[in-house]
Amino acid sequence: MADWIDPFRNFNFIVTIGNPSMAEAIFTECSGLGSTTEIIETREGGDNTTVHKLPGKTSYSDITLKWGLTKSSRLWEWRQEIIDGKIAQARKNGAIIVFDMDKHSEVTRWTFTGAWPTRWEGPTFNTAGNDIAIDTLVLAIEKLTRG
Repeated sequence: MADWIDPFRNFNFIVTIGNPSMAEAIFTECSGLGSTTEIIETREGGDNTTVHKLPGKTSYSDITLKWGLTKSSRLWEWRQEIIDGKIAQARKNGAIIVFDMDKHSEVTRWTFTGAWPTRWEGPTFNTAGNDIAIDTLVLAIEKLTRG
């Protein structure tokens, strides 16, 4: 019988962006890790009853990062590079790294390449609340690999 493998917790992760890492925030949420491959349907001559499905272009989902607002403006400045049209130097590579709870060692990572901030959303302020002010940054990526 196979050994039981416990799933990893969803809160024990870090995000690195650039080299050296420019992320001066502790990200509270990371979502959007995904890919989709188009389906190309084709028919074979002489066989009119069957449609063959072949893989086409693969695209990667945008990654959404959320973090508590701090005095650091490096992520905002990165977004500003895109607004100013400096896309060539703004592209960065990075990783989402998951750690084991017991050993505090890396258990898996997703590496993304060619990332640039496509959207920034500032926090919602409310005088009646006491929540942390949360910034949101959405990254367009060219490729995502695991391992």
